Amino acid sequence: MNSDFKNLKIPQNTTAVIVFANEKVLFGKGIGASVQKVGEVCFNTSMTGYQEIMTDPSYAGQIINFTFPHIGNVGTNDEDIETITPAARGCVLREDITQPSSWRAHKHFDEWLKRYDLPGICGVDTRALTRMIRDNGAPNAVLCHSPDGQFDFDALLADAKAFPGLDGLDLAREVSCTQTYSWDETLWELGKGYGQLSKPDFHVVAMDFGAKRNILRCLANAGCKVTVVPATATAEDILSHKPDGVFLSNGPGDPAATGVYAVPTIQALIEKNIPIFGICLGHQLLALALGAKTKKMHLGHRGANQPVKDIVTGRVEITSQNHGFEVIVDSLPDGVEASHVSLFDGSNEGIKVKDKPVFSVQYHPEASPGPQDSHYLFERFVENIKQSKAA
Repeated sequence: MNSDFKNLKIPQNTTAVIVFANEKVLFGKGIGASVQKVGEVCFNTSMTGYQEIMTDPSYAGQIINFTFPHIGNVGTNDEDIETITPAARGCVLREDITQPSSWRAHKHFDEWLKRYDLPGICGVDTRALTRMIRDNGAPNAVLCHSPDGQFDFDALLADAKAFPGLDGLDLAREVSCTQTYSWDETLWELGKGYGQLSKPDFHVVAMDFGAKRNILRCLANAGCKVTVVPATATAEDILSHKPDGVFLSNGPGDPAATGVYAVPTIQALIEKNIPIFGICLGHQLLALALGAKTKKMHLGHRGANQPVKDIVTGRVEITSQNHGFEVIVDSLPDGVEASHVSLFDGSNEGIKVKDKPVFSVQYHPEASPGPQDSHYLFERFVENIKQSKAA
C-alpha cells in the first residue's frame, strides 16, 4: 500500500469509499450496485427530483453529491425519468435510504440504483463535501462500493488521478441518440399520465446533445411535432425535414469540444433565418456559433432554487439548473445581447439575437421549481415560429 495509506484508519462496517485525486478519502456505507465508478464530483441542492437528476444526461461523467439529506425517501417509478439509460456515475448521500413513502413508488431507490449499475455511498457529511467543492472546485474521484469492505486504495487513487475531467471533453456523442426518431408525448397530468399530441401545429427538429424527455414533452405540449436528430446531424440533414424551427438541447461536457462539429451546423441554420431555441449546452453552443466564448466555472450551478433575472422585464424566475460551463458575457458580439442574468453570481443565463428569431437560456424551463416560472419560453419559441411562417 502507498505510504500515504499505510496508517489509514478504516471505520468499522465501511462498505464504500470515495478516493479523491488529491488523496483525500471519505468512508461510508455502500448502496446500489457493487461496482466502482470514476468521475467529477459535483453537488446538487435540490430537495426533490432525485430520480430526474440521476437520469439527466447532462450529468454524464459526474458523481452527484446531494446536499438534501433524505434522498430516496419517495422511492422511484417508471415515469419520472429523463432518459432510459442514466449517464451519471453515482451518488453521495447523508442518510441511508428509507422505505418509499409515496403512492407513486414502484421500486426502492437502492434497487433502482442496482438496476442501472450505479453505485452510491451514504453516511457522508455531504455539507462538508459541498464546502470542499465550493472552496476548491469540483474534484475528480472514484466511488467504490465493496460489500466485503476490501479496497485497493492505490489502484483507486490511480484511477482518480487518471480521469481527465470534463474540461475539453465531448460527452454529447455518448448520450445523444444514434438514429432519428419522432416524439409526440405531452406533459404528465394527475390521474391521466402522459398525453399524446394528435394534431400538431408546427414541426420542430431537436438536435439531441443529451436531451431531457420533459423538454421534448414541453415542445409537444406547445403544439410541436418533434423530430429528434443526433448531435452530429448536419444542417442538410436537419433542413431535409423541413422544420418550422430548430431546438438545441441540453447535454454534458465541454461546449467547445462539442462545438467542433455542432457549431458549423448551427451557423448554417442561423443563416437560414429559421427560429432557433437553445437550452443549457444548446445555449452555450449557440453562443459559440454566434462568435462568443465559454469557460469552465469554478462551481457550476446545480439545483432547483436558482434565481434568474429577465433583464428586459425585470422579472425574477426561480429556475432549475445543471451546468458547469458558462458563456462569457463580455465576449458576446455586436447584434447579440444578454437576456437573463444569474442573481447568484452575475453569470450569463440567456442571450438573444437582435434581428433574428434566435434565443437561448442557460437554465431548464421544462423543470418545475417555480413551479412554472419559465414555461413562457416555449411559448416565445412557438410565437417566433408563427411570425416566421407569416412573414
